Amino acid sequence: MRDHRGDQSLRLLMEGYAWLPGLRRSTGSDVVRTRVMGQPALGLCGPEAAQFFYDEKHVQRHGAIPGPVLSTLFGHGAVHTLDGDAHRQRKSLFLSLVTRESTASLVSCVAAAWEDTVVGWPEGREVVLFDEASRALTAGVRRWAGIPVETHEVAALAADLVAMVDGFATAGPRHWRARKARKRREAWLAALVRQVRDNELGTPQGAALDVVARHRDADGELLDPHTAAVELLNVIRPTVAVCWFVAYAGHALHRWPQHREPLRAGGDFAVAFAHELRRFYPFAPFLGGRATHDLTWQGEHVPEGSLVLLDLYGQNHDSRLWTDPYRFDPQRFVDREIGAWDLVPQGAGDPHTGHRCPGEPFTVALLAELSTRLAGLDHDVPDQDLTISLSRIPARPRSGFRLIPATARQT
Repeated sequence: MRDHRGDQSLRLLMEGYAWLPGLRRSTGSDVVRTRVMGQPALGLCGPEAAQFFYDEKHVQRHGAIPGPVLSTLFGHGAVHTLDGDAHRQRKSLFLSLVTRESTASLVSCVAAAWEDTVVGWPEGREVVLFDEASRALTAGVRRWAGIPVETHEVAALAADLVAMVDGFATAGPRHWRARKARKRREAWLAALVRQVRDNELGTPQGAALDVVARHRDADGELLDPHTAAVELLNVIRPTVAVCWFVAYAGHALHRWPQHREPLRAGGDFAVAFAHELRRFYPFAPFLGGRATHDLTWQGEHVPEGSLVLLDLYGQNHDSRLWTDPYRFDPQRFVDREIGAWDLVPQGAGDPHTGHRCPGEPFTVALLAELSTRLAGLDHDVPDQDLTISLSRIPARPRSGFRLIPATARQT
């Protein structure tokens, strides 16, 4: 196996999603030894690698997420930083919120907000789908979560939630904007948590704000208000991040309009379309953890404490798993049972026992709903820059996908 032992941090910043797949191609192997941020790292890819990565006897998350990512995307003290029983107890908070009934309720709230948004579009004038979707998702999830936000405050909240995602993997203005947004919203939500606990806020029982405020950790204690705010953001922030995929849906329907008609019918094809969006388009490039002790993977030594990187983007475009992987084809997910270790845009394994994102059902359901509505929207697509740069993390259509509504109503 060819090593890439020179530090790859700059190359990672320059190549983005293509970095780890490129290293693996140069070795002709699913395993690559390298260095990132001055630390030894082993890059892995494939279903068996995912099972190795998600086994807590092999890899743990504590200490693996860089501070700048915690200060923007996840928050310090978040569930993503925990392992073992502490992780499972905290994870139960999120799993209790993601039920069939709550998913349907969230979709209903977001669909209503989407309708309000579309009706307000000026006929014949351009709108940016990414921005409009972020505000509709914010309006819907805050209503679902029981978070008191006035209508005129939705746009500012949406901008902050988007900033936290947009700035986690970069330096410069995007990163500092993300830090400021997180600090501002953590303080706001911590104050709301205190009001819920003091019975000063009439939050519906069972709403996300109420559940997070009253959750007890593995030690039997309530989360401190700051940590509760962090975890509440880890409910609403990923929901609003679905706007990335809504913009991708607009991009896909523009490039491959043959999918518009079957998508309008919704149902199984809409779910398949949502899965293919998550597989085909870039979002999370890879996941990182630390080796719990000296390990061996496919004959390669993995020193204790070294970084282990699971290549998500590479696996979602692996021809051994996906026929013609760079062809956008929702049909591949019609009547296909998705294994726990093959499609990995939001992690792998069982969310009840491991680190896989518990909000994945939210993402799929929201995408299916909003993609169906987008397919039924009478609109034109003006000339614009639809480039999706793989060097930008998280990637997005450069224009945000601009469209011109032909009418303010769905067809």
